[in-house]
Amino acid sequence: MSLLGKVAYITGGTKGIGYGIAESLLNQGMKVAISGRSPKSVEEALKSFNNDAVLGLVSDVAKLEDEEKAVEAILKKWGRLDVVMANAGVGHFAPIDEMTEGDWHQMIDTNLNGVFHTLKASVGALKESEGYYMTLASLAGTNFFATAAGYNATKFGVVGFTQAAMLDLRKYNIKVTTIMPGSVATHFNDHVPSDQDAWKIQPEDIGQLVVDLLKMHPRTLPSKIEVRPTRPDLK
Repeated sequence: MSLLGKVAYITGGTKGIGYGIAESLLNQGMKVAISGRSPKSVEEALKSFNNDAVLGLVSDVAKLEDEEKAVEAILKKWGRLDVVMANAGVGHFAPIDEMTEGDWHQMIDTNLNGVFHTLKASVGALKESEGYYMTLASLAGTNFFATAAGYNATKFGVVGFTQAAMLDLRKYNIKVTTIMPGSVATHFNDHVPSDQDAWKIQPEDIGQLVVDLLKMHPRTLPSKIEVRPTRPDLK
């Protein structure tokens, strides 16, 4: 299935996994809108892409009105929306008795409320295009661990939300998938990727996975995908 000329929206697309997905979709001839919370991050990403097929948007997924404006801008520029990747996320890690209220609510607002806001804003356009909605969850959405009560709560929630949304939306021929990666070489949590991250999943690997999902025959839906490094022992 050709992706040429189709339109995607990727939240949190200015770096890391979102950036890698955007690159992969652009290589397929798609038009891609990316969003970030700060004008500076969006501007830097646009300079890096240096591609007329990329639209940069400033949007905080924690705010429904921001996502509605983002989708309106995409439709105004390109007239359609075929693929939405709810990728934006944050992580704060601390024992539950030490976790701050601010960190808890930021994760809930971004990781969990964000995927709802992105879908709420785009579902009308996806019905028109019979498109594809994806969320970027985590293996932390099925495996709990110490210091991650807040992060686990949001990612377990993202998995449950996405799977229920899949059941609601497939009658409109909208495909819905959640992707659950393990360790990825990104800037998540202020990490700076280096050669020491060679054992990890790379952003372009997730990008390739998204392309493969989009090219799959419409009759088949991998609705929940776990993906992990092949050799974590090499770290």
